Parts: sequence; C-alpha cells; structure tokens
Amino acid sequence: MKSEDDANTTRRQFVGSMTTGLAAAYVYPAFAQQAQQGQQESRSGSPQGQPSQSRKQDPRTQYPAPPFPPQKQDPPGLVSKMIPRPDHGETTYKGSGRLVGRKALVTGGDSGIGRAAAIAFAREGADVAINYLPVEESDAREVVSLIQAEGRKAVAIPGDIRDEDFCSRLVANAVRELGGLDILVNNAAMAAAQPSIVDLTTEQFDSTFKCNVYAMFWITRAALPHLEPGAAIINTSSVEAYTPSDAFLDYAQTKACNIAFTKSLAKQVASQGIRVNAVAPGPFWTPLLTAGWADLSRFGKETPLGRAGQPAELGPLYVFLASQESSYASGQVYGASGGAGYP
Repeated sequence: MKSEDDANTTRRQFVGSMTTGLAAAYVYPAFAQQAQQGQQESRSGSPQGQPSQSRKQDPRTQYPAPPFPPQKQDPPGLVSKMIPRPDHGETTYKGSGRLVGRKALVTGGDSGIGRAAAIAFAREGADVAINYLPVEESDAREVVSLIQAEGRKAVAIPGDIRDEDFCSRLVANAVRELGGLDILVNNAAMAAAQPSIVDLTTEQFDSTFKCNVYAMFWITRAALPHLEPGAAIINTSSVEAYTPSDAFLDYAQTKACNIAFTKSLAKQVASQGIRVNAVAPGPFWTPLLTAGWADLSRFGKETPLGRAGQPAELGPLYVFLASQESSYASGQVYGASGGAGYP
C-alpha cells in the first residue's frame, strides 16, 4: 500500500487520463441542453428519425466553443469534477457488431480518449479491461458500469504503469480475466507544463518518459506473445509530436517517440499478421487540462473549426483501427485536429 506521501507525489506528477487531449469548450447551459437532447435521441431517435451520430450537423457548433471558466484539479484529474463533463459517447455511440468476441486492454480507460475507446469497443461487442490510477477509481467505476450495461465483460486493473513489474502484471491479469487479448490500446499519458527547460527537473523528465514511452514498450512487449494474427495495437500520440508547444518540452518528445515506436513496430510484426497504428489528436477536452495545462479561456479557439474536440469524436476512429475494416492499415498515424491538417 502506498503511503500518503507517495499518493500525493503520484497526484502531483502523474496524469494518466489519457492522453493527449488538450482543451475544450464551454457554454454550460448549451452543453447541458445538448447532452439532454442526446439522451432523448438515444431513446427515441432524432426528429428526422436518425440516430444523433448519423444526423448531419455543423461541426463548428456540434459541441460547445470557448470561452469556458477557469478550473483546476490536482493531477490526474477526474471527469466527474469537470465543467462541463466531457462527452465520451455515453449516450450517443451506437455499435454495429464490428468487434464481437474481441478482447481489449485500454490504458487510461477511466476518462478522456481511453474512456471513449472502451465504451465504443464494448458497444461493438468486445470485452474490455481498463487500467487507471487508484485515485481515478470513481471514474473507472462509471466505465465498468457502461461496459457491463452492454452485456460485455469489464475488467478493472488499477496501478501505476511507470513501474515495469506492474506493466507485466497488468497484461497477465488482462489476459487471464478476458481469456485472451486481441486489441491493445496504449493511451495513458502524463504531462506537466514548465515555462523553461531550467524549471524542468530530472525527476519530472524521467517520470514523463517512464509513463509515456517506457510503459508503452513494457506493456506491448508483455502483450505480444498473446496476440494472434488479426490483432491490433493502437498507440495514442499527439499533435505535440508535430507542432510542439514551448511549455511541454518533455511531453512533446515522448509523443514523437510514440510515432517512431508505432512505425518501427508495425514493420517488425507485419509478418505475424498484427497491425500497429497511432492516433495523434489535437486539442481535446479531457481531465489532462484541468490538472495543470494552460489557460483554458481560448483553448481550441485557434483551430479552423474554432473549438476543441470531445473524446466521443475519437471513439469511432479507435474502433476502425481495431476492426477488420482497417485490415490494410499498419504503421499509419491518424490525426484529428479540428481542421489544422496534422499529422
């Protein structure tokens, strides 16, 4: 059991909430109204008789746009404390059986992009194991309930992926509980802004690389013996790999490492019938932001669409990369940056 000091250190240092999401939009009444509308449509369909996800909408106004209020959480941050709560597809994602019988492990599956992927996988017929930090248990419980509501098996495995031994146990536990492994999503990440390299400590630099780079290596290495032809590995990188911010010197380097890792590994395992791809999102509304990112007042405003993305907008992409529909795609990097054209 960790001491109180250890727990506090983990909260200060670690942002395992998936990922690479950066920012979001805020007009709370409008967001609440939209969420309510989505719930109504999930029960009765849209006024046009179409599900909300298939109904034509203006992408500029589909979700709230800046400004939004200042908010601050201790790392890693919780979905339940965000204003507004992100949309992970809880009421809108509708599956079509594309992953029936598959078994998936998603790191950082309690919130953000990992949560959206876990929900979408379950609704496509997959059993899902999620990894997260113990302090994120309340968010993880929500995801477990959503997976189980689809009649799929949900496995919750808390722990710190900066520890090599835990990474080995994580994969072993997921394989044992799920009865195998077909899809691996390396998504969890940490980031902490520093105004200058002078302020970037060796401790933070090492912790960021352990979480974002070493863990991806450790988990994938442990998973590979369990993956059969047709399996898929999906790594979450970031637009920071292509247009790094000045305040995220360490984080941007790790996201570039993720891309090189993806492209190299894809060549290694092609002969085994295993595909490896990456997603490099732009600004997305996840707990990563409220745990100490930048000023949120205009975040996402700089994109051509004028807003940040919601995790629900990436769930279908992770499903595509996990399914046979993307059978000829490997070593690729897929972007979603609001019209900015990255990667």
